[in-house]
Amino acid sequence: MDSTRSKRDLLWRSQAVRLSIAAGSCALLVAWLLRRFDYHPDPSLYAELQLTSGILAITFAAIALVRFRGTRDRLPLIFACGFVIVGFSLASSSLAFIHPSPAGYDTSLRDPLAWVISRTLLAVLLVAGLVVERRFPTARNPGREITGALVVVVLLTSLLSATHGQLPSVFVVHPGGAIPRPGNLFPAGLFLLAAIGYHLRQMKSRTPFDRSLYISAVLNIGCSLAASQSDHTFDAPFAFAEILQFGSFAVLLGGALFDNAKLFENIRELAVSDSLTGLANHRRLVEVLGNEIERAKRTGNAFALLLFDMDGLKKINDHYGHLVGTRAICRVASALRAHSRAIDTAARQGGDEFALVLPETGVTGAREAALRVRDRVSQDEEEPQVSISAGIAVYPHDGQTIEALLSVADRALYEMKGRTVEALQFTRAKAV
Repeated sequence: MDSTRSKRDLLWRSQAVRLSIAAGSCALLVAWLLRRFDYHPDPSLYAELQLTSGILAITFAAIALVRFRGTRDRLPLIFACGFVIVGFSLASSSLAFIHPSPAGYDTSLRDPLAWVISRTLLAVLLVAGLVVERRFPTARNPGREITGALVVVVLLTSLLSATHGQLPSVFVVHPGGAIPRPGNLFPAGLFLLAAIGYHLRQMKSRTPFDRSLYISAVLNIGCSLAASQSDHTFDAPFAFAEILQFGSFAVLLGGALFDNAKLFENIRELAVSDSLTGLANHRRLVEVLGNEIERAKRTGNAFALLLFDMDGLKKINDHYGHLVGTRAICRVASALRAHSRAIDTAARQGGDEFALVLPETGVTGAREAALRVRDRVSQDEEEPQVSISAGIAVYPHDGQTIEALLSVADRALYEMKGRTVEALQFTRAKAV
């Protein structure tokens, strides 16, 4: 089994390397071909791309922070603190593109500071996120860790800015060379490591958020390699790199939004479902009853409410243990689920009490449904044998409010349970 897992890991790793290198090579080839085009720069285009990319990054940071507060995973925390710096850096730098200085077209111009921060900082964050998630995945003190992470990111940004300012121009830019801006190869290498790591991470989790991290890392490989082919700020390879950067942020934001939507849907399901049986809970039952009453008022049709209660659960718990009793509750829930239509709502009110809402159903249909569920439970061959009692209420004959329907069904349920106990006592007395 370990050998199979190792082979699978190796396959995924080699696949990630091949895909990443192929994507980077394509981007590098396109950027190299674009160097041959006589491109007339439009500073307003860059300003719009920078500003929009900055807004996307800030929005993603806010979503990541919400995700961290809900899950306490440190990976979203790192992204939240890093992307807010990247976003503000890109948004503020867009002002420089609106009114560029004459030096903006100088072939010896080094990379804009915002570009260095967005590329290098983002690459470091993606790699650091993998390391932190592996070693320290969960936060213990969210408030304190948000402050600490923000301080670390600000210090890292300051260090990158100072380092970029001290590097000699000859190290940063080689106008007319095979690789005019070799400094962009460093973040490209980090993005390659990140792409491999997030590709392997999908072996355990394949949510939209996880896939977006991998795709974004691949796009940023191409972005950095395309930027390495730029002779000056406003040429065609630089425009191509800007578009890839914008695309990477858009993919990240889209993945986060889709994933958060799924998370909120799961939370909503958990809020209205019973954790043990998967049936609707009491809150959902009340909501469904309210909706059925409103619909019945519009259509004039009846609907039925069935209440069920297990007979002798306490004896099962005392004799067989609570695990067997819990299993018995799940068996009743399975019987309810098996004999429910798609439009019906089966619910567990708590303990050993269940409910079944039957739209467009009168007294006769409700009795037949109750008998089917009782027969299914009584015919279950699993030990110990389980039986249930049932009570019926039909709208509007037995009540026109939720409380009235529940009260009538509850009284009918315990009348039936009382008759069952009397019959059992009579049988025992007769046997004696």
